Amino acid sequence: MRSSSSNPAGIITGAATGIGAAAALALARLGARMILAAIGTEGIDPLVRSIEKHGGQAIPFACDVRDPSQVEALSELALTSFGRIDFLVASAGIALQDRVDSGDVTLWRDVVETNLLGLAYSVRFVLPQMYRQQSGHIFLIASQSGRQAYQGEAIYIASKWGVVGFGHALRMEAQSSGVKVTIVEPGLVDTPLTRDNPKVRPLLDAFTPLQAEDVAAAIAYAFSQPPHVNVNELALRPLGQGEDPFRDSVRGSRRTR
Repeated sequence: MRSSSSNPAGIITGAATGIGAAAALALARLGARMILAAIGTEGIDPLVRSIEKHGGQAIPFACDVRDPSQVEALSELALTSFGRIDFLVASAGIALQDRVDSGDVTLWRDVVETNLLGLAYSVRFVLPQMYRQQSGHIFLIASQSGRQAYQGEAIYIASKWGVVGFGHALRMEAQSSGVKVTIVEPGLVDTPLTRDNPKVRPLLDAFTPLQAEDVAAAIAYAFSQPPHVNVNELALRPLGQGEDPFRDSVRGSRRTR
């Protein structure tokens, strides 16, 4: 599909890699036009070219979602560039493995401000335009960690539980205005965020993890539903992932060696 002014337009945060980048390509196949927001845009040009090859259009934009003024500028750029905002994929996020009794509280602040407040800011500055349009679709990238607790990621878990609660409350506010909200809750996904983490990397060998493209395909599915259909939640988990990823998955890995 060739991108045109009649095709959907929107914003993806955390778009440089992982789920954000995969979602960009999946939506490009629908002809979508989008702003690719990332904390840094170095190295993002190949993704832009790939989006164009698949029928979409993309504009990179450096944005730290922890800063409301930058997030507001992001939504203004989307509106100036495309005239409307049909979707938001709020994918920017960071992880942290530590203990509550010894964790670095400055890192805790980064996690909460990125994963929860940054996501909320992103919604805050697209929602008025969606209300004016009486349409739009917001995807909040949460996690299975927003549904269950385990040891070793207490602050990350808290941030994702916050995303799930925020998403349900947001949907109640927005549904009467024709705006859809989908909470996306993947289990372990093989992304640079997980693969480059020495504590998480062994889990990728314990079972076959999700790929970012798996999550992106689910997003495209929900986005492609008729106007009267809202997919409230998308819960995806690798077949081999246990309830406690750090305990069950490592034990499973030992069994297979």
